[in-house]
Amino acid sequence: MKKGYILVLSTAIISGFAIFINQFGVKVINPYVFTFLKNVSVAVFLTTVLLLLKDWSILKKITKKQWSFLILIGLIGGCIPFLLFFKGLSLSTGIKGAFLHKTMFAYIFVLAFVFLKEKIDKRFLIGGLLLFIANVFLLKQIPYSITIGDILISVAVLFWAVENILSKHVLKELPGRTVAWARMFFGSLFIFVFLLFTGQATLMSGLGLNQIIWVGITGLLLFGYVMTWYTGLKHVPVSHAGVILLLGLPITSILSLVYTKQITGQDIVAGVFLLLGIMTVIGFSKVLKKISLGYVRD
Repeated sequence: MKKGYILVLSTAIISGFAIFINQFGVKVINPYVFTFLKNVSVAVFLTTVLLLLKDWSILKKITKKQWSFLILIGLIGGCIPFLLFFKGLSLSTGIKGAFLHKTMFAYIFVLAFVFLKEKIDKRFLIGGLLLFIANVFLLKQIPYSITIGDILISVAVLFWAVENILSKHVLKELPGRTVAWARMFFGSLFIFVFLLFTGQATLMSGLGLNQIIWVGITGLLLFGYVMTWYTGLKHVPVSHAGVILLLGLPITSILSLVYTKQITGQDIVAGVFLLLGIMTVIGFSKVLKKISLGYVRD
């Protein structure tokens, strides 16, 4: 379980960098084409991993019911929300997209309680709320005005929350790498069908070197995201994982602050709430004990 928490924390860190970088990549390429190329590159990476680790024997033993779940995960996790999110991101901002993405923890808490019968951990719930408040301060404004981009991102987040609940159920029987591969492989197939039907598949033939580089960078980040997330999710409650994922937005915000070179008092307040949220999740007694031990050693 400790390994699972470390992996999910790694996912949050990767997410923080990915959302900041994606806002640049999605503006130089058609968002749907960008999504497909990025996702299919990850599917290729994961296929290579399965070959190297000889996981194909696991695929041969998967039942029809499990295949149906994996295909569904590809549709509602690796296709529909990606198309919605990156289209929305092209109409919104990276920091706003990150904020809306992090509301997923609330959906996950409710869905995990209803469908997975996970117990509500008050420590994680309070910690999640404190982290969310920190995120509001980092955003520097509550998004009173809602754009079509924000709506698309919010619907995508809801899809991902549902997919995480389904994935947690499937992970009881299958390895994280297998679920990650299915999500990206089948998701890429569905997106390609979408591009064919909308006549956008031909846009891939005119890509330049700059656009290909953006696809490569964001694809590597997404590969790291799905590998750490699904492997970690197998070992920790999905509601806990959703809260830890909140730590991604401060990273996105810090990168944005460095990029814009603007730091305000709100950022300091956000830091306080962030610290309180982290200490609540970890446990105040554990944090204070580690601090005191470090002081004694010094």
